[in-house]
Amino acid sequence: MRNQENREKWIKTLYKLRLQNLTATILEALGPMNILGAQLVYLTQPVLSSFITSDQSQEFAKILEDPSETALFIKALRSIEPEVYLEE
Repeated sequence: MRNQENREKWIKTLYKLRLQNLTATILEALGPMNILGAQLVYLTQPVLSSFITSDQSQEFAKILEDPSETALFIKALRSIEPEVYLEE
């Protein structure tokens, strides 16, 4: 349940920034290397803290660490209607 909440939060943020397609494309291209992306997120937390909270970066890293979570995240980014998130 917590993973789904994390995904939804990130999807909402990416739609508001209009980065959903770019993010999905990058994640698809990286494929199995997403776990390295998760490690990069952990390593860059001090820099990222200027833009997002430590909890937010950890939540995103957890999505990247699990291939099934990453696949669900990409699927959600590709399938959800933008209007759902842009209206709020």
